[in-house]
Amino acid sequence: MEEAGPWGVCEETAILQGGFLLASRLTQPRPLRELRKGDWPRVGPPITDALGEIGARCPSPLQHSLWKKEAVAIVWAKVLLPAPPATSLDQGWKEDDFFSVGSMIPDLNHTVLFELVKALGAPQLFVQLLLALPQDVCQSELEHLVEYITSETSPSDIKFFLDVWWEVMKHKEGQEDTTVSTFSTLIRQHGCETSLDDGLQPPKRFKGDPGSLNHSPAATSLLMVLIEGLKQTYRSITLPRMKCYALANLVELLSVFTELEPEGSTLPVAEYLDKVSSVVNLWTRDTESQFYHRGLDEKVKEAERSLNLLSTAKLSRKELFVGLGFLCSLLHAWEEELQGALNSSEELCYESYRLLDTLTTFRKNLVCFSDTRDLGEDETRVVLELTQITKDFLKEISANLKGKDLGISLVSSVAMTIIEQKLDRHVEMCSVFASEKTWAFSKDWVDCFVKNKAVFQKPELVLELLETLVNFAVSRQDKEAQELQMQVTKAIVECYTELSLTDKNKVISGVLTSWGGPGLSLNLTVVMEGFQEDLNVTFNQITKSVSDQGLTRAVDSVARLMLLYPEATVKQVCNLAVVNLGAHQFLAQILCSFPALSFLETHDDPGLPRNLVVRCLEEAVWGRLSTVREEEQFLEFLAFLMQPSSAAPLVSPAEVTKAFVLPYLKSDSDQTELSLQILSKVLGLQSCSEEHWIKSCHPFPLLISLCKLLDGYTKYWHRPRDQLFPSLETKDLLLNILCQLCEVVRPETVNSPELWVQSLAWLHRKVASLDWTIGLRLKKLYGDHFKNEVPATLFEVCTLPEDEWTSQPLPAYGPGSGLLAWMECCCVSTALRETMLTLLTVNVDNPEEVNLFSKGFLVALIQVLPWCSHSEWKGLMQVVENLLQRQVLHVPYTLEYVQYMPLLNLRPFACYLQFSVLFLRGFQLLCSSSCSTWLPAEAWLHVVQLYCSSMTDLLGSVKETAGPPSHSTEDRTSTQEVSFICIQMFCHLLHVAAMLPDKGCSEPLVVVALEILSQYEGFSGADTSPSNTLRRANEKHFLESITDNVVDEALRGPLLQKLSKLGTRLAGEPA
Repeated sequence: MEEAGPWGVCEETAILQGGFLLASRLTQPRPLRELRKGDWPRVGPPITDALGEIGARCPSPLQHSLWKKEAVAIVWAKVLLPAPPATSLDQGWKEDDFFSVGSMIPDLNHTVLFELVKALGAPQLFVQLLLALPQDVCQSELEHLVEYITSETSPSDIKFFLDVWWEVMKHKEGQEDTTVSTFSTLIRQHGCETSLDDGLQPPKRFKGDPGSLNHSPAATSLLMVLIEGLKQTYRSITLPRMKCYALANLVELLSVFTELEPEGSTLPVAEYLDKVSSVVNLWTRDTESQFYHRGLDEKVKEAERSLNLLSTAKLSRKELFVGLGFLCSLLHAWEEELQGALNSSEELCYESYRLLDTLTTFRKNLVCFSDTRDLGEDETRVVLELTQITKDFLKEISANLKGKDLGISLVSSVAMTIIEQKLDRHVEMCSVFASEKTWAFSKDWVDCFVKNKAVFQKPELVLELLETLVNFAVSRQDKEAQELQMQVTKAIVECYTELSLTDKNKVISGVLTSWGGPGLSLNLTVVMEGFQEDLNVTFNQITKSVSDQGLTRAVDSVARLMLLYPEATVKQVCNLAVVNLGAHQFLAQILCSFPALSFLETHDDPGLPRNLVVRCLEEAVWGRLSTVREEEQFLEFLAFLMQPSSAAPLVSPAEVTKAFVLPYLKSDSDQTELSLQILSKVLGLQSCSEEHWIKSCHPFPLLISLCKLLDGYTKYWHRPRDQLFPSLETKDLLLNILCQLCEVVRPETVNSPELWVQSLAWLHRKVASLDWTIGLRLKKLYGDHFKNEVPATLFEVCTLPEDEWTSQPLPAYGPGSGLLAWMECCCVSTALRETMLTLLTVNVDNPEEVNLFSKGFLVALIQVLPWCSHSEWKGLMQVVENLLQRQVLHVPYTLEYVQYMPLLNLRPFACYLQFSVLFLRGFQLLCSSSCSTWLPAEAWLHVVQLYCSSMTDLLGSVKETAGPPSHSTEDRTSTQEVSFICIQMFCHLLHVAAMLPDKGCSEPLVVVALEILSQYEGFSGADTSPSNTLRRANEKHFLESITDNVVDEALRGPLLQKLSKLGTRLAGEPA
């Protein structure tokens, strides 16, 4: 077939020309432009035969359809654009695209146009061309049609008119093809003056709605033309089928194209599918239907068109009631006949089905309209009358006729066709397709899904498909079912993979809600085939390429696993975060990319939901941490999950506390130390809400648990060796946590002021049975509710105000224990330490009192020392420093390790020398026979560690006071003084070491002793005085002789080796 382009001359146009020339001869002596309706049966065949011949040459039905439209467009253009005058012929062929084709066709009138369209059975293409015309021409042409059918009206005229009406309502803008666009452009370019000599009178203005067509918007005027056309012709309608058709058109127009239509009144998709299927079913059974021989695709497409009417124009209220009045009269006139005809039929035809359907909707709209609009008296009467007559009409129709069941196969086929053809509501239809269990997993269903999976790439559709898949898997386990499962699972996963991360999380959330942590693996055995291997391979690749750039890729890889088996995937991440060095933060970022995992599981107890990630951590990691490094990574991993840098937290501090802290805060748990570290970590996080999370974690029982743990340290060295208890290194952490809790547990964390007071009283009663210092640590919490309760002997050494302090009888604190109680108070907090120093009563003017205080202080210090944590001991060192500087504490310095009187200025360093001597005197008491059985073997290492930490601090203070070693003459004295102090501290340390029982305490002593020698080396080497060489030689000999006397080889060996190197450098040889 030739492609001639718009209005091009080709073989087909020549055939069409031949048909018109033959027809023209048959009308002689009158021309075709004067053809009358009655002449068409004789004149029309040559024209329709020509079009039939063209159709036979078309390679496809689509091409034939296009040529029909082309032929109608040519005829209509010829009607609207008569032959130009002879004077314009010379220019016409150059400038007018239609000139050549138009010249081939004789002048025509509307009779030829209308009869040709009727003969072709093409009302849709007629309406497409009609509505492409300029508004005034469009209305004029429709009026011509109405005028035409009202003259010598035949049944075919009625059907044609009703078909055109129906197509006008179904028409949608923006779907014009090339032929329609070219036709529209041609008419708009030329303008049109319809030939008055075409056999028709100019169209009349109808009397039924005076002036409406002149003053209404064009679109609504078209609708009124249709109503008026029916008014002119309804008496000529005799067949019940056509009466149903006419009424359905009128009711649909009044329902959709007026204010009767409720806003947003879209049919639910299930009802919509049912209606489309009903229409298709009717067309399939009705041999008289024009769609009877059409394929399912065409039937579905047309049925959907008929249900998706767009009200681009609305009739005015006045026009509406003109239409309602006419409808009322028609129903009165035809009611009895139609009811009888419908009830006598075995089943509906499409026209009668459509009438019943539109009347049902129309009646509902009328009721809503009368309830929600302010109507006049006449308007109300019309609405009520019409409501009643439609109700009566529908009531008389047989229920069996209205309620025919549709087969599942038809409905599913229609739904699949809508999806495959991507018709108007195919997206909504995907939801029905995905969730309808009765269709699922047929061969057609699977093929449709696999072929069209791109339209299912929405989270809600993926979830519906998964539910259908699981339902199928539970009901069937045979081999064929397994294969179908595999095929559909693969397609669903592909849909899921294409989703955004936000949408993937919606799917994961839905999976967890439906099937919990096991996800799809709970019911789909196909998911488990090769899953573990896939899991291992994926995470091996991830942990080998830890980088910010690889995060997106890693998240995509994990997302697929998370869909199939969330719990196993989370556990794998948790496990790798602990055992893979340095990968924990990257893995936490991956996990935090899935906020859906903050899912609360209910399991057997709906009242106690548990966080999925927390449970996975408990089952995969908790209790299996074998090294300090693994514990550190676990803590950091947990912290990131609670407070990620750029995502929502996956777990809350409260959830972590309930899972990993509250169950383990007891002295016999091997997880207590780690639990305390976790609690410290969560308390350090900022609370994101006004109500602190601690409120949900039973704060007062938590406090009492911590207090009991703290009380256990008072018996630390006297508990059975096989009894589990946190180490003394953990005591500082515990003290810090207790302090933090006293900050965050405020009156707001309980439900009422009365409950707050009751809770404090409960806590106070519980704490009363514990060590008395614990109550002091809760002072910030107690506020003014309770006084500080202390041993009575504390009042003997302090002037304590009685409105804040009160004594309690404690048998362990007999006469002379005041300083011990005072020192224990100093360990509680910085603020209380300052208070104790301020309130201490020692008369420095009384030598005996100062001596007694100093001796008592040393005894109390030794009593407290073994039970002190590192921070408590450092606090006591500040107390010692304060008392030494105030000269309240008397520590005489003896020259037992001095061979010659040092002629040095030791005043700036006096405090440090006194410190060192105080430690020595303390150990002399501690190691004396009277105390030999006081401490168990394992306590000595802790005591020595505290001593060594203090000696290290002293060494740093000496260096800070002296400044860096200098070779200048001015600083020579300072270097000699520091060297002297280092020698004294070294001797004191070796003296302490010699007194210690053989308990394996050498390591910390060696470290500090080597530090002292290194500092001595630095300062003595900076001394440039003339006598320095001799002095250093003497000092080296002295140090070696002292060290030679050390019994412990583990201490003596490293020190002598250091001294030998020191001697080499002192002699000026390379080290």
